[in-house]
Amino acid sequence: MAEYSRIAKGHVTTVTGGGTPVINLPYQPVMVKWWNQTAYATPTNTWVANGYWDISMGQGAGLIEKFNATPVLTTASLTSGGVTSFAAGTLLQYGPFIPLGGSGGIALTSGTTLTVTTTAAHGLVPGNWVTFQNLYETATTGIQQIAGIPFQVLTVGSTTTFTISWNGTNSNSYYTAIDGSATGNPGFKQILYPCLYEPGVSFIWSISTTNGVTTVSTTAPHNFQISQEIAFRIPAIYGSIELNSLPDVPIPGSPIYYYVNTVPTSNTFTFLGAPNYTAFTVQNVPFASFVGLQFPKVLAVGDVNTGGQQISANQPGVLYPSPLLYNGFSTTIAPSINGPAILGAYVNNTSQGFFIGTSGANIAAQVIYWEAEYPDYSVN
Repeated sequence: MAEYSRIAKGHVTTVTGGGTPVINLPYQPVMVKWWNQTAYATPTNTWVANGYWDISMGQGAGLIEKFNATPVLTTASLTSGGVTSFAAGTLLQYGPFIPLGGSGGIALTSGTTLTVTTTAAHGLVPGNWVTFQNLYETATTGIQQIAGIPFQVLTVGSTTTFTISWNGTNSNSYYTAIDGSATGNPGFKQILYPCLYEPGVSFIWSISTTNGVTTVSTTAPHNFQISQEIAFRIPAIYGSIELNSLPDVPIPGSPIYYYVNTVPTSNTFTFLGAPNYTAFTVQNVPFASFVGLQFPKVLAVGDVNTGGQQISANQPGVLYPSPLLYNGFSTTIAPSINGPAILGAYVNNTSQGFFIGTSGANIAAQVIYWEAEYPDYSVN
């Protein structure tokens, strides 16, 4: 009975907080086994050595063996924090709404980051994506201007604090720090599987040019490639409209495109040949303008002859490897399940697979070997 069975294996390193990154597969497994190479090599109190999950146990469950303080190997049955399988379609999915809470809020103390504080544990790790809502303190104050933008979590200071990219110096007082006790019930949701079937559109929070090199910073990973053709869509209220692809005054109807020159980080890229442009700022948007507000965006355009990625050191020996992208569960790039795709532009990634929660892989930076199966016959 092996005609339709599906078996996959691999290894992954646990992340901050103790769970594993999402493991994308061409199917949803119904059985997962895993072994912790690090724990086997150095038995340590609380470290999970191995585990097993069957879909009949329920999502988040698992049977594990872990070390106690002696250390002696003991057993435990998990009802949460074990293995969870998932399938994401072509539409974004979100986690539960997390309010900032009475003592939480968003502080405006830095020119490059915003610090978010919650009352209850937020459960996020660096690399997760979030989107905010209800960020108004009163009828005229707050920071609702960023509501609806996807942000990648940069750092997690504690179980109740994390940072995102944005200019929070508040020089024009158009937006103000918000307290979680605001009547609007401010908060956010995690974007569970952020890169699906959609054009590569990113939201901009900074543009600057030095010695002819223009650096663009985005609120979440842009997934652009070097030499990728790009276009800008910047509303006039943010400045820098001279970068927009349309209108092209010298050649009406012909879009103005640029090419990615370097990719220093997942959230930044550079390009050459920018015209003289007015300064870009996210601080000139009055609070009263947030209704119907359009955000500054940069998007990938163009194509490649094959429609697929080149053979690379990341996936050697594969002629048309799956797109590499930031999947919302870590700060490192990972392959998706499908391909080919237009370089840097369209992400072909109907995500499905599994991940091991914080109780099943409870210490960061440990190497987990796994095997995931979808057998073609099951009696219960």
